[in-house]
Amino acid sequence: MKSKNVLYLIFLLVPAIFAWIMASNTFPYLGFDLRHGFLGTKTIKTAETPLFQFSFYLHIISSLFVWVLGFLILLPIFFRKLNFHRLLGKLYVLLLVFIAAPSGMGLSFFANGGLSAKIAFFLQSAIWAFFTLKAWFFIRKNEINLHLRWMIRSLAVTWAAFSLRGESFLMIKYLGTAPIETYLSVVWLSWVGNILIVEILLMLGIDKFFLNFLKISKSK
Repeated sequence: MKSKNVLYLIFLLVPAIFAWIMASNTFPYLGFDLRHGFLGTKTIKTAETPLFQFSFYLHIISSLFVWVLGFLILLPIFFRKLNFHRLLGKLYVLLLVFIAAPSGMGLSFFANGGLSAKIAFFLQSAIWAFFTLKAWFFIRKNEINLHLRWMIRSLAVTWAAFSLRGESFLMIKYLGTAPIETYLSVVWLSWVGNILIVEILLMLGIDKFFLNFLKISKSK
């Protein structure tokens, strides 16, 4: 198997595994137990606030679908079925821009960790929507390469949830950081770090790798 095929397979398998983990973590919350998992870190008053509950459940459900759609969009078979690829893309944009990102902004006002964490989560949601809208804007103009570059940025923020968990584990296990120090670090590092990594990959031509692999012609 050619090296680029191996890299592409890894690139697809990792999100697929994380999507499965995300689904496994999301479904238990659908029992609507306000003390389950993450909800147990909130005060009773916060957990029972209608805006918090509305934002929380909208966010976890819509984000799961956004994750799955983001994974499917990358599959070569759907790139070659243009109409289906467009359908997946439209669903990704609609769910993200109108549900997942706004509900994330709503949740940011209830974030643990004070003002810094609230700002981090709000900006993450806003930038997530911005990157996605830019990708939509460029595909409307048939600028395929620019569309792909902004979609890669959008997906980088989509994957921040898993960066947050992975970085939390590594910091606590290998750096010995306290839970609050870890949390206040990863609420920024998880998505800012992903964006920085993606920008480096874009400089190295990861978008061209996708275009060449999938045999999609750049717009003139």
